[in-house]
Amino acid sequence: MKRVAREMDLSFMRSPRLLTGKVQPALAAVDPALAPGGAVSQRVVTRSSIDAVRMLVAASLLGTTSHIHQHFPFLSSLRPILLLVILAVFVALLNRESLRTEHLWTTKPPKLIAGLAIMACISAVGGISLGGSASFILFEYSKVLILAFLLILSIRNSWDLLVFVWAYVVAAGVLSYLSIFVFPMNQPSSDRLSRIISGYAFDANDIGLVVLIGFSLSLLTFNVSGKTGRLVSTVVMVGIGITLAKTGSRGAFVGLIGVALAIILLVRTIGIGKRVGLILIPAAALFLAAPAGYWDQMNTIRHPQEDYNWNDETGRMLLWQRGMEYMMSRPLTGIGIDNFARAEGTRSERAINWNPTLPGIRWSAAHNSFLQAASEMGVPGMVLFTSLVLSTILLPLSLRRRIPRSWVRGDLEQRFLLCATNYLPVAGIAFATSGFFVSFAYIDPVYILGAFAAGLTTCTVDRLDRERRTALGPEAAVAVVTAPQVSIGGPEWWSRR
Repeated sequence: MKRVAREMDLSFMRSPRLLTGKVQPALAAVDPALAPGGAVSQRVVTRSSIDAVRMLVAASLLGTTSHIHQHFPFLSSLRPILLLVILAVFVALLNRESLRTEHLWTTKPPKLIAGLAIMACISAVGGISLGGSASFILFEYSKVLILAFLLILSIRNSWDLLVFVWAYVVAAGVLSYLSIFVFPMNQPSSDRLSRIISGYAFDANDIGLVVLIGFSLSLLTFNVSGKTGRLVSTVVMVGIGITLAKTGSRGAFVGLIGVALAIILLVRTIGIGKRVGLILIPAAALFLAAPAGYWDQMNTIRHPQEDYNWNDETGRMLLWQRGMEYMMSRPLTGIGIDNFARAEGTRSERAINWNPTLPGIRWSAAHNSFLQAASEMGVPGMVLFTSLVLSTILLPLSLRRRIPRSWVRGDLEQRFLLCATNYLPVAGIAFATSGFFVSFAYIDPVYILGAFAAGLTTCTVDRLDRERRTALGPEAAVAVVTAPQVSIGGPEWWSRR
């Protein structure tokens, strides 16, 4: 374990030191308990390295992203994700001082998530089925919200943020493994390609979105890790490329193009050659693993008017047009959360004019996350959801402008935070592009990215503030260490570099 920690540069697991340089003598001079190995130092190390809340939250994140528990019937019947979340809440309530609450008031994503929760309740009251919406909020959406806020409260410092990023990357790797070796694929024919039929709770398009975000975050872990971490990140990237091929998803393919452009245009920490090289890892795997009919399917993107989605009654274009009509019929509340399919089956023009001689009516999902929020929660819901997605892109980019250029060659924490401001926007763009073709307005990925953006904001501001105080003198540095927000898990694990 120590060897893995050393190679992945997670030196916190081995180092009891709090701070280095001029600050350590100042701490020892003021109070021996503040020096490395002192009482305060030992307490900080213990809380950061052995913490049940963060272990439970990371396990919940891994399970809800990969759905690995559904691969084992005996586990699935126990509903382990729900149990993990409940247990995490219970342990957090018993150890409230280990949570960091200022994320909730000083960053935008938690406020936007809370706004969406409130709007979901309002839409249920003003929608077309109070019972259907209320049931969805209680048994589905509430779990997404609870995990999101647990994640936000659990990010005390940069170490916690990196642990949770790794949890998502590992989850993407697990989902890729299931997609490659477990999930069934249909047989190719003259009018359809070979692709994943079912992925437990996800369909092929959903899997494409989840692993694209994992690819973006694996770029972050690749650039801040040692040999073992880079090897794991590379394996995950290759698996994601193969998975994208097996999904046969045009939305995921468009998302991959968007991610590639974002890497080339937004990433500043590495040269253009390395950026292109990282893009080629999943791209080459996709090219080599593409099943029969894959490229013919992707070629239809060039001629959208010839696709059934353009003119067919059940195609995306007419479906999205009806979705806009649902929003305009109730602009303030929408038709109610999780009521889009019900509106298709009972409120659409075809449903109203249906007679037994016609084919049955499909209760279809929105197939667009932004339209899903707009039609089901009205204009306020559309604004809140779009703002949440944009915050995962714009917040890290605004932070990057505040970071000194010297952080490119700084210690590990500095480089991690700088890299995170480069690659988290790429993950946000992955969701924005692929999410345009799936119904993910109330599913975990965008809320997880919002939590990451909130944690990154606070961690970066903390580090900038520590450097500013250290520059002012030893007394200011001592004030940083003894401040409440640092006493529950400071930057000790970065001290080695």
